[in-house]
Amino acid sequence: MVLFRRLLGDVLRDRRMQRGMTLREVSAEARVSLGYISEIERGQKEASSELLASLCLALDAPLSAVLREVSDAVALEEAAVAATPISVTSRPRPGEVVASAA
Repeated sequence: MVLFRRLLGDVLRDRRMQRGMTLREVSAEARVSLGYISEIERGQKEASSELLASLCLALDAPLSAVLREVSDAVALEEAAVAATPISVTSRPRPGEVVASAA
């Protein structure tokens, strides 16, 4: 799911930034290529459970806390979509006069 991948990347990036770490530092600590971490943070790649565990260890963040944060973000996105009504407007038929309040 693209939504989950994007939100996971956002959470990991936020955690990294809060710790004041660079991608290079996380890469060295987690033993994962800098480019791959960057792609995960941008929501372009999926992180395996093993890779995610390594990133969380490097960020000194419990895996459960990261997943809970992502879950909360997913719930907010779902609520926003559910609360956004989709209005369907009909077009006037040829020759039909539409009244204006102006």
